Amino acid sequence: MKTKKAITKRFKITRTGKILRRPTGQNHFNAKCSGKKRRLKRGWVEVSKADAKRIKKFL
Repeated sequence: MKTKKAITKRFKITRTGKILRRPTGQNHFNAKCSGKKRRLKRGWVEVSKADAKRIKKFL
C-alpha cells in the first residue's frame, strides 16, 4: 500500500509513536481571538487513539 502524501504533510509521528496534528481554526478570523489562543494554535496537538490507528495505516 502506498503512503498518502497528503497525510504525510499534515501529521508528524513522535519517537514514541504518537501522532501529532495542527490545531483547527488557524486560517482566518484570528483577529478576534486573544493572543493566548493564537499562540496555542501554533503548537501541535495529539490525535485521538481511534484516529491515530487509521492514520498510521495510511502512513
